[in-house]
Amino acid sequence: MIPHKKRNLVDGILRACELLHSFRTDTETLRLTELVRRTGLKKTTVFRATQSLVEGGMLERSADGQFRCLLRPSPRRRYRLGYATQASDSGFAHDVTEGLRRAAEEASVELVEVGNNYSPKIALRSAETLIRARVSLAVEFQTFESVAPIISAKLAEACIPLIAIDIPHPGATYYGADNYNAGRIGGRAAARWVQKYWRGRADEVVLLTVTAAGTLPNSRLGGFCEGLQEAGVYPSDQQFVCLDSNGAFGATLDVVRKHLRSSRSERILVAGFNDPCSLAALHAFEETGRLDHCAVMSQGASTLGRVELRRPDTRLIGSVAFFPEKYGDGIIRLALDILAKRPRPSAVFVKHILITAANVDHYYPNDSIISAGDSEAMLIRYGH
Repeated sequence: MIPHKKRNLVDGILRACELLHSFRTDTETLRLTELVRRTGLKKTTVFRATQSLVEGGMLERSADGQFRCLLRPSPRRRYRLGYATQASDSGFAHDVTEGLRRAAEEASVELVEVGNNYSPKIALRSAETLIRARVSLAVEFQTFESVAPIISAKLAEACIPLIAIDIPHPGATYYGADNYNAGRIGGRAAARWVQKYWRGRADEVVLLTVTAAGTLPNSRLGGFCEGLQEAGVYPSDQQFVCLDSNGAFGATLDVVRKHLRSSRSERILVAGFNDPCSLAALHAFEETGRLDHCAVMSQGASTLGRVELRRPDTRLIGSVAFFPEKYGDGIIRLALDILAKRPRPSAVFVKHILITAANVDHYYPNDSIISAGDSEAMLIRYGH
């Protein structure tokens, strides 16, 4: 038996209302495919509804097929999103945070921020703080796989949905790197460099890992090894050396320094987990007067990595971009879809492109506004 209240509703009008509500401002223009994504309705349903709303004077269709709502959107509920950020001394985390703040402001979303400070204990306390703040949804950016299930369980018990940035958390919607494929991009490029400058042979391949992050993030290093072989460089198992750190500049610098005291290899290929690891490795080689003995492939293409790529005669081959400055827009869209109970994937992978000295100005032309003094200040601030 259909409830009396439901019997009085008209499905077509409800769908039209849902479509109109998918416009966030009266100036936003959307294509049919984006309206399908935002509403979760079938494409044929959205097509018929848009044609009807255009005919009825509620939507405007441009010559290039985009739609604009002619009604002023009603004020939406102001969601409170909790954001537990990685660390203040990370250039990558800084870019993610700034992008998220900007996107939240544009979407009229309140952002409650707490810090994880590269500490599993603090990450747990931060999750509890967000629960007490009664946030609508939590966005978690923390490194330690060991506490991820506990954080997920606490938030699930409080009925707070979770988006996990770059480090998977059980039950969370993942947003971030396609780690294995990002590693393969770097591995293939590194192999081409080795073939061109070292006649296809490296004496040693150093993998800078972050064990605490868990298996999936470190798969970017497995992808790197696969990429080497795909491009025709085949180091033996004995040539691989894994050095573990927490992903930060200082800790990586210490482990690479220690390794170089015992290594006598002339041609050392380094795969960094992220830009701080890679920059620390370069610094260690430079300290020992062995900079010409290394070639480094990085991951992240953060501001610091791009500064290094612009240095003359750098031994940084490249850095695979994750575009952290764009995370905010994608995360806020995903969060609003989750809160509106729209269909969404279990994982959203960002686009990856290899950034090198040859193309860094193409992908990041605005970096030119960073002065030499600003670059030096960033290097000091983030640990170089």
